[in-house]
Amino acid sequence: MSTHTKIMRVRDVMKTGFDMIDGMATVAEALREAKHPETKCLLVRKRDQNDEFGFVGYSDIAKQVLARDRAPERVNLYEIMTKPVLSVSPQMDIRYCARLFENFGIARAPVIDHGEVVGIVGYTDMVLSGLVPDT
Repeated sequence: MSTHTKIMRVRDVMKTGFDMIDGMATVAEALREAKHPETKCLLVRKRDQNDEFGFVGYSDIAKQVLARDRAPERVNLYEIMTKPVLSVSPQMDIRYCARLFENFGIARAPVIDHGEVVGIVGYTDMVLSGLVPDT
């Protein structure tokens, strides 16, 4: 008797709505422009083809701006972003994605396909979409 587990891919659970912001934007500007707060992060655009994407989690803003009593109007995203960002493929099995997150101590990552961001995936997406059976 064998059980067949359906492979869940990152593309099956990722959020396709995300905010891509310029690194020169201030934190205040970026938060005003953000349309997808449920992703809990902002992605920073590449400056050119030889650059890499950046990442600013809302937790980064809390730790590096709010907790340090810095004015969000005076802090640019490039000052607090992580770059280069660890990314995942849309074809990756979510079990391996969860292991990768654990190994590197991250909670979410951009999903990049052919050099372009196509989504954001986090632990919550993997757990709620990957482990909760269809009803």
